[in-house]
Amino acid sequence: QVQLVESGGGLVQAGGSLRLSCVSSAPTFSGSAMGWFRQPPGKEREFVAAVSGADGSKYYADSVKGRFTISRDNAKNMVYLQMNSLKPGDTAVYYCAQRASAYTTNQPWAYDYWGQGTQVTVSS
Repeated sequence: QVQLVESGGGLVQAGGSLRLSCVSSAPTFSGSAMGWFRQPPGKEREFVAAVSGADGSKYYADSVKGRFTISRDNAKNMVYLQMNSLKPGDTAVYYCAQRASAYTTNQPWAYDYWGQGTQVTVSS
């Protein structure tokens, strides 16, 4: 069973930055698409960013484009989410997710494995 463990969440003021990390136990990590999703209080889970396991291409939700950056380190089985210029609307539980496929998608149902989530709170 693949395990994903996120870290790096916390409380930050608006305009600040945080870097989330996620480590995967999967031996096939390098060939897997990886994604970040978030679930704001009282709302459904939503796509944030994804990175391909085929060519490293990246895909962002419009709401975070230009502020967030997804990256991966295949040697360490890690995926990161650098979050800059944070806004109160970014407050959510952030989840790391992994696909068996190398190709990115913004659909939560297409991801096979999920982390437990890490809380990000942005104060105004």
